[in-house]
Amino acid sequence: MERQSTYTATATIDEQGVLTGWSEGARRLLGYEAAAVVGRPAAALLATADRAAVQHTLAGRDRWHGMVALLHQDGRPLEQGLLAHRRTRRAGESDWLVVTAVADRPQPPRGEPLEEWTFIQSPFPLAIFDTELRLMRANRRLERALSLPEAAMRGLRLTHIAPGPARDEAERTMRQVLESGEPREVQAVLGPDLDRPTVLTPLKDGTGAVRAVCLATHRHDPDPAARQRAPDEAAARDPIAPGLERTARELADAAVPRLADFTAVDLFDSPRGPNGPEEATGTRPLVLRRAAVRAESDNGGPPAGPGVGGTVAYEPGTPPAESLATGRSALHDTSDPVISGWAAVDPGAAWLSTSGTHSLIVVPLLAEGSTLGVALFGRDRRTEPFGPEDLRLAEELTARAATGLHNERRYSRTHITTMAVQRSLLPHTLPEQAALDIAGRYLPAATRAGVGGDWFDVIPLSGARVALVVGDVVGHGTRAAATMGRLRTAVRTLADVDLPADELLTHLDDLVLRLAADEGSADPAADAAGGIGTTCLYAVYDPVSRRCTLARAGHPPPAVVTPDGAVRFLDVPAGPPLGLGGLPFEALETELPEGSLLALYTDGLLEARDHDIDEALDQLFDALGRPAPTLDAVCDRVLTELLSHRPDDDVALLVARTRALHTDRVASWELPSDPTVVGRARKYASDQLSAWRLEEAVFTTELVVSELVTNAIRYGRPPIRLRLIHQDSTLICEVYDASGSTPHMRRARIYDEGGRGLLLVAQLSERWGTRHDRVGKTVWAEQSLAAG
Repeated sequence: MERQSTYTATATIDEQGVLTGWSEGARRLLGYEAAAVVGRPAAALLATADRAAVQHTLAGRDRWHGMVALLHQDGRPLEQGLLAHRRTRRAGESDWLVVTAVADRPQPPRGEPLEEWTFIQSPFPLAIFDTELRLMRANRRLERALSLPEAAMRGLRLTHIAPGPARDEAERTMRQVLESGEPREVQAVLGPDLDRPTVLTPLKDGTGAVRAVCLATHRHDPDPAARQRAPDEAAARDPIAPGLERTARELADAAVPRLADFTAVDLFDSPRGPNGPEEATGTRPLVLRRAAVRAESDNGGPPAGPGVGGTVAYEPGTPPAESLATGRSALHDTSDPVISGWAAVDPGAAWLSTSGTHSLIVVPLLAEGSTLGVALFGRDRRTEPFGPEDLRLAEELTARAATGLHNERRYSRTHITTMAVQRSLLPHTLPEQAALDIAGRYLPAATRAGVGGDWFDVIPLSGARVALVVGDVVGHGTRAAATMGRLRTAVRTLADVDLPADELLTHLDDLVLRLAADEGSADPAADAAGGIGTTCLYAVYDPVSRRCTLARAGHPPPAVVTPDGAVRFLDVPAGPPLGLGGLPFEALETELPEGSLLALYTDGLLEARDHDIDEALDQLFDALGRPAPTLDAVCDRVLTELLSHRPDDDVALLVARTRALHTDRVASWELPSDPTVVGRARKYASDQLSAWRLEEAVFTTELVVSELVTNAIRYGRPPIRLRLIHQDSTLICEVYDASGSTPHMRRARIYDEGGRGLLLVAQLSERWGTRHDRVGKTVWAEQSLAAG
């Protein structure tokens, strides 16, 4: 198949219609820079005739697709097909993700007629994705399953067609299929309507090269009874959290048949206040979600009631609504007027008369001042009605269940909070730098203890160098995530002053001791207070010398893969975990050939319960040693081969491939400690920039060189070295001298003869600073050539 040159344009829009995100693809499509459109009404990018129509079309929808006339920056209208998804967060906030695929080349030709008929008319949903994982073809079954035409999906990735975690997993599996050439199976790729196993098959050409991936799944058709249910009920169906559903089911199982012939448990989506739901005293119905239903026989219980996950609405004045409003249980005979009145106003309660139910108990689910939902217990097979002892037993069972539900919700909130804290502290995007190609992954633990404090970071340093950090805080939950955030900030601060790797860990160790003392005095029972026992690995790579300096505090050693495919651990001295105090850290300095692969990770990667550590190390070496098209593919392969299930501990993985700055990008000169050499240093810099064809930067660079060399001669000690580094769109000027004193900017008075040099350097540079070596220091200044 002919490969298309396709890119994806994305934008995000809040509920007020204001643009909040703008991708590089959107800039290519319409010509606007992100700064020019983010924060402005999205309607300003629509053709005038379409604005009101599009806004009206989106109202009340969760997804929309169609052709829209957009305004290019040059003023011309541009017809483009758009796909828009409404995304709702747990906090209730929502926004719109708008995507479109832009193809620079026409679609490849269709297949032979018989092959085309087979594909289009297959009873199973089918799709074909190219090697960039963009949809090329979709048959009619898939179009119906997703309620989207092929034209709206063509050129988009699965994560844009149907956003969600399951689709992310499917896309990772697609990459594995492209890489291995072997088919794989995933579950629930495209949503509840396609919840059968889905097969991903590589499509190969005559030479055996994988050219595309075919997605094929069985569509799960509901049973006839389900097809007759009301459409609004199906739309309202939403899965209950597994822990809540399990606890509600345990309540139903305990009550049937011991107490009742059937039981139904209905829960609010979120707990209500201590005074019960305010809506119960008004005119609006109370809407709950059915978490469990159990009947002693197929004919028992409410046959027409919703299944698990379906919504239930209780009108004000009905027995469930009254119990929720008052917080009190009630025992009813179905001949009571209140029950007959309920059945008369609520079609969903018709089962009270049709199923032969003669006795009913309604008990609210209450825990720690919150109303969680309501439980219904009924008898239709046993002839004796419920009595006071039955009511007390129902209340006892319900109270225990309510406590479990409350704890489950509290755990869920804590888990969500911890995940939110951790995600906010982990890097959302890796910084731009030219020393390393980098990819990273973070997987939270699957245990009830919650996510831990694993983290990784990439920190650009002076002199084109880059620092890599991986750490693991002891413990789980919000405390571990908060400690991780404090330590990550501390590492970035210490790295910013260019401390050597071993000294940085020493300062971090002192910080952990102080934090532990502060937290221990406030909470002596706190586990791992202040981060005691935290492990950390810190590495600094210099693309000029191609040398890497590493130090570790109780952390697993990094693995390196040389360009010839050899895999080994770097023998970094094993320092103690942070917070023990008084013990030294040692650094290892090693040369890494250009193209070497460096892998940093936390111990959760090697501690899977289905294999021992030696087997895990063998699998790690094998996964790292095999060639892969991208570093993302390396990460995916490592996680796939070492983790057969969600890990018991957090996993952080950072892989980096080294680059080198060759001699044609670096120039250095030894300078005598003589004031007359300043002019010669300017001439060296001017000639070198001319050789690099950077004439526009000569004037600024001459001023910077003049000030830094003058300071080194006046206040420093020989030897003095000047170095220029040209790195992509950045020019770095460095001056080294043997003095350990640190220069500082100061405010010069009107008649002072000096004191303005560093202020001038700071104004002319993007950033500047001082880097201390074992002997002497380097003052550096960095210019952005793009800005110049």
